[in-house]
Amino acid sequence: MEIFGVDIGGSGIKGAPVDLERGDLAQERFKVLTPHPATPDAVADGVKQVVENFEGGCDRVGITFPGVVTGGSTIRTAANVDKSWIDVDARALLSEKLGGLPVTVLNDADAAGVAEMQFGAGQGHKGTVLLLTFGTGIGSALFSDGVLVPNTELGHLELDGHDAEHRASTKAKEDHDLSWEHWAHRVQKYLAHVEMLFSPDLFVIGGGVSRKAHKFLPLIEGIKAEIVPAQLQNNAGIVGAAMTASRA
Repeated sequence: MEIFGVDIGGSGIKGAPVDLERGDLAQERFKVLTPHPATPDAVADGVKQVVENFEGGCDRVGITFPGVVTGGSTIRTAANVDKSWIDVDARALLSEKLGGLPVTVLNDADAAGVAEMQFGAGQGHKGTVLLLTFGTGIGSALFSDGVLVPNTELGHLELDGHDAEHRASTKAKEDHDLSWEHWAHRVQKYLAHVEMLFSPDLFVIGGGVSRKAHKFLPLIEGIKAEIVPAQLQNNAGIVGAAMTASRA
């Protein structure tokens, strides 16, 4: 059975068929830019373009969304896409756009966390594990003894009077032209705040910036939990989405 994973982000929509035995992409991923405005129909068209790029089709598609997804379908928040997503039945919309294919939808960071816990940096870890994805925003996936607590969205915690993701996301680094040292200080303040609230045993740092973990993780001090980069890096969402679809 061929299962695809598609990761909807604030800047891009990327996807690929996934090898569920290895927890890796079966083919090189294909990416399109997220449309602006990122309305439901426009984003669904982008998802269709990604899936149709691969010959042979698929049996199921797992799709991530950058916001709260309840009941495996209903969108409740849309911080980095158009607000018209709120209350949309995403599973029905995306399945229709994909010609009736079975679709599963879940929060993007939750999908990345599912993949990292089975195949990546969280593998074998008990206790409290918190994956944080740094990109257009900050996503979070919280696990207690390997069980996901969905839709935590901790990037929206308040930090210095702002949404944390407006201060410490990769986009904030780029928008304000911050040095790695300056940005690492902001990330450190954010991690300290999250650690105070949840006391995790392990932080897994994901998103595209995880490829450059050596440039900022050594600059972060004073955090009691172990901090490691995600092993699946920016493919974790695609893999986790496909894993979730395979279990539906």
